[in-house]
Amino acid sequence: MPDRLADFVHYYEKPKPRKNINYESYRVEDFLQGLNITRGWQKEKLVGIDAAIPHFRQQQAILKAVSARFESSLFDIRQLVQADLFDSELVASQELLKKGFIRASGAVAGVVLEKHLSQVADNHNVSTRKKKPTITDFNDLLKQSDVLDTPSWRHIQRLGDIRNLCDHNKDREPTKEEVQELISGVEKFTKTLF
Repeated sequence: MPDRLADFVHYYEKPKPRKNINYESYRVEDFLQGLNITRGWQKEKLVGIDAAIPHFRQQQAILKAVSARFESSLFDIRQLVQADLFDSELVASQELLKKGFIRASGAVAGVVLEKHLSQVADNHNVSTRKKKPTITDFNDLLKQSDVLDTPSWRHIQRLGDIRNLCDHNKDREPTKEEVQELISGVEKFTKTLF
């Protein structure tokens, strides 16, 4: 936050020129030097090191704001990179489907959905005790935490069922239409659910 640097320095450095030292002109630099201003032979205190406390608190607030902004910027960058990665994985899934690799296409799309739901859970501080949570686990946790409404929860449940058809040898093969539904649903949720 370069725009706050001058403010930070202002609270630290002595004003130039400074004709007298009072509570308004006392700075953190004066505190670090142990400067106390007294008057008369009784050494009546005019300004002491306590005058630096408000300036120090302002500097502390600036540093906290910088830290929060830095974390927010890193979060935004991570979200953008992850969104690009998910987009490219969904493009790969679509290509696999076009080439007739139905199960593989659904498996890739399912992985994207699971990763995205994991990120959404992290964003909302929703945690699970399971070491390897599944789409269903994340879906249920997000519903219980009021991150998902019932229609979205049901839709994700359906997408998870299609993914399971692709990943596990069930009684039947997934259809091309089901996998296309999975890809479209995953694409929707990666763009609308944060």
